[in-house]
Amino acid sequence: MSESQGSPTAAAERDTATADTAESDGSRAEAVETPLRVENLRKTFGGIVAVDDASFVVESGSLTGLIGPNGAGKSTTFNCITGAHKPDSGVVEFKGEAITGLRPDQIATRGLVRTFQIARSLEEMTVLENLMLAPKGQIGETLWRSVLPGARGQVIKQEEELRERVWETLEFFEIDHLAQQQAGTLSGGQRKLLEMARALMTDPDMLLLDEPLAGVNPTLERKLLARIHDLQAEGYTFLLVEHDMDVIMEHCERVIVMHQGSVLAEGDPSVIRHDERVIEAYLGEDV
Repeated sequence: MSESQGSPTAAAERDTATADTAESDGSRAEAVETPLRVENLRKTFGGIVAVDDASFVVESGSLTGLIGPNGAGKSTTFNCITGAHKPDSGVVEFKGEAITGLRPDQIATRGLVRTFQIARSLEEMTVLENLMLAPKGQIGETLWRSVLPGARGQVIKQEEELRERVWETLEFFEIDHLAQQQAGTLSGGQRKLLEMARALMTDPDMLLLDEPLAGVNPTLERKLLARIHDLQAEGYTFLLVEHDMDVIMEHCERVIVMHQGSVLAEGDPSVIRHDERVIEAYLGEDV
């Protein structure tokens, strides 16, 4: 995998370069420490308030959990952050830039990527083909550029480099043995690995994971969590929505709790676990 084009190491190098810039420019230092900032976010659907004045930050290089009872506003918040929904008010900033209201593709090109279920149109393609199609900006995608003098050689070189990246990504997620298998035939856990692999191929700085462990067997769950921690060690930042509280409390350094569209509590898992407001929201004992 070419580090200049999207390996796990590449994100760490980008973070280092940005941090160096921040040292000479104090205005950027805070943006580096908190790549994602959500301020006073509000989203309604008719008379229903889905997100109500939600504010939080996600620290650089962290694995942050976003939790809450059903209907707390987690998915809507994710959709507002990634451009699927336009918030009624509030601001979403990524790496110091306001991205509120941008299209999902514009947000993704800035390095903020959300994992999605494999589209039905891609299920008939192989695992290898799914990853080959994931990156944007390939020379061959634009017909007029691909027929320019000398472009053919560039296209061939780019495809060779891309194929190398794809195989290294497949090996990283331990699904290289499934390369020629149709995506639609994969198990639930294998599909989750493929979805994360596709997201990684877009060369992100931060990944938003919505229920990545849903329907995954214990063996593949451990593999997914191991890959997430490996990527975090390389400098990637994660925001994770997950209903399994044991996973959140064990694997996240910081937890944000939403309730009725607002941020109810945030902090270290050991504190959140015993927070009376959180316990009451979940109508249980210790979370």
